[in-house]
Amino acid sequence: MKKPVVALALVSVAALTLAGCSTPATGEGDDGTVQVVASTNVYGSIAAQIGGDRVEVTSIIESATQDPHSYEVTARDRLSVQEAGLVIENGGGYDPFVEELLDGSDAAVLTAAEISPDFPGSEGQEDAEQGAEFNEHVWFDPRTMIDVVGEIAAQLTELDPEGKADFTAAADEIIADLEGFETDLDAIKTDAGGASVFITEPLPGYLAAAAGLTDVTPEGFAESVEEGTDVAPAVLLDALNVIGSGEVTALLTNAQTGGAETDRVEAAAKDAGIPVVAFTELLEDGSSYSEWMSDAITSLAAAVQS
Repeated sequence: MKKPVVALALVSVAALTLAGCSTPATGEGDDGTVQVVASTNVYGSIAAQIGGDRVEVTSIIESATQDPHSYEVTARDRLSVQEAGLVIENGGGYDPFVEELLDGSDAAVLTAAEISPDFPGSEGQEDAEQGAEFNEHVWFDPRTMIDVVGEIAAQLTELDPEGKADFTAAADEIIADLEGFETDLDAIKTDAGGASVFITEPLPGYLAAAAGLTDVTPEGFAESVEEGTDVAPAVLLDALNVIGSGEVTALLTNAQTGGAETDRVEAAAKDAGIPVVAFTELLEDGSSYSEWMSDAITSLAAAVQS
């Protein structure tokens, strides 16, 4: 009579052991947090602020030494995406490595560039050539980012419905900041609208456009710098002539890209007493997205309103 009791006891212990070793649901960490992977720390910072303690965020690109256009994925990156419930990419050709990581992943995917009203194929852009003249640096466009922030909150709510109130409240704070940035850019437009700026790379293009500034960069210069190719001698000569014309109010650069041609233009601008404003693609020094954007807009205003 004792053997069945022993057998039942062993079965009970085994069941308890299996229950204790059960794996978390897809997209959740061991503690039940939603696993989020962002292509860069810009989107990672936003997701962390919205999700708070209910999410665990991994940003793949966090250093200025890493180029999203040519980044080579690692085994750790693959594992992070396979375990994620939400993947946030910029898209638009900026971070193509994400597409490679998504193979076999069940995660929800948010592509920020596709939310932009300027994205080819979006409403009002049906006749635009795919990818033609689209500026993929949408995280510098407050209007687009208002919608991106709202969508991140919505996606997190899908994965963790109990966190809806927290996600919405945190998203509303960022949206309020973005609406404030639109007001700041409108103020620049009022005070210095139409001022000529030279933009060495498309990164700050959305900010310049929202501030009503006129881009006088010779055609082909910014495109060559962004693609990492040599600027044609004739285009470089045109660029230096524009800088020396006395019409340029400020030079806007990408601190993380450049080359000999950009250095020459920047040196010419400094010699001419033209303010140089360097923008970065990634967050630095532990700043939040809102802090970083505020600093960028403040620097732009100081340069063109001086």
